[in-house]
Amino acid sequence: MKKMSWLDWVAFILVIIGALNWGLVGFFNWNLVTAIFGDMTTTAQIIYDLVGIAALYLVIASFAKTSE
Repeated sequence: MKKMSWLDWVAFILVIIGALNWGLVGFFNWNLVTAIFGDMTTTAQIIYDLVGIAALYLVIASFAKTSE
């Protein structure tokens, strides 16, 4: 099994942050990103974009690593 690269770790952390935020939305109807950065500000949009890109990266990377 290969060690995780720095990019894998960054993507993993971003996806965990996104999952925790969704958990807060689901359980408490409270969005941490919106509470900190405002409703769909540029910064909030960038955070959502980075979390989505990180999730796509992990999906693609996991398939690539299982086919090795």
